[in-house]
Amino acid sequence: MRPFIAAAAGALFGIGLVVSGMANPMIVLGFFDVAGGWNPQLGFVMAGALAVMAPAWRLARGRAHALAGGAMPGPASGVIDARLIGGSAVFGVGWGITGLCPAPALAAIGLTGAEFWTFAGAMAVGVMVPRLVAGGRPAAA
Repeated sequence: MRPFIAAAAGALFGIGLVVSGMANPMIVLGFFDVAGGWNPQLGFVMAGALAVMAPAWRLARGRAHALAGGAMPGPASGVIDARLIGGSAVFGVGWGITGLCPAPALAAIGLTGAEFWTFAGAMAVGVMVPRLVAGGRPAAA
């Protein structure tokens, strides 16, 4: 049952990204263009997501187990280190340059052309390289 719930949640999330326009790099880049033709649409999508998730996390805070079973997820680490800052910087620069981040890029693969496949391939390489450097272990180890 858990794989079905995970697949349904992922599909719903992907559909939401496409319907909201977040899989369109021009909308995202328009949000970052505060000196030119600023497009506030991404801000409204973020505010809508917060309006849904803030009460959901508040309700889930005291639970020991998720509704679908298993332990409730928590923060991976409370440490703010160079890896976290560097990874955040790389993510932000990539998002600002391309208008894409991983989830919208994957949601848009079936809708568009080669640029999304190129982005997804580069993203896969970016995930694998640190693991290879770490000797096959997850990079956080």
